[in-house]
Amino acid sequence: MSFGTRHLAIALAVTIASCGLGGCGSINEKIAAGMSDAIPQWAGGLPADVPPRPGTAKYDEFMQERERKRLQPAAERDDAKPDTSSADRLR
Repeated sequence: MSFGTRHLAIALAVTIASCGLGGCGSINEKIAAGMSDAIPQWAGGLPADVPPRPGTAKYDEFMQERERKRLQPAAERDDAKPDTSSADRLR
């Protein structure tokens, strides 16, 4: 079996197409990670109260604020809920 010019052209076309599709997969992965942050919530994007992505400056600030709140006494926290008595819990 000898390969002719036609077989070589087909093999070359298939090789180029497969390499191109492989490149699209890695490029689209990077584009999708950045574009998903820009989609509004009403269109299926992330809610407004989602923490920032790890590795960004905002993430570091978020973690420092979270640690600061964790170390505060419960009575001083902004998100502290008033303590309910045991009589209220039984109702």
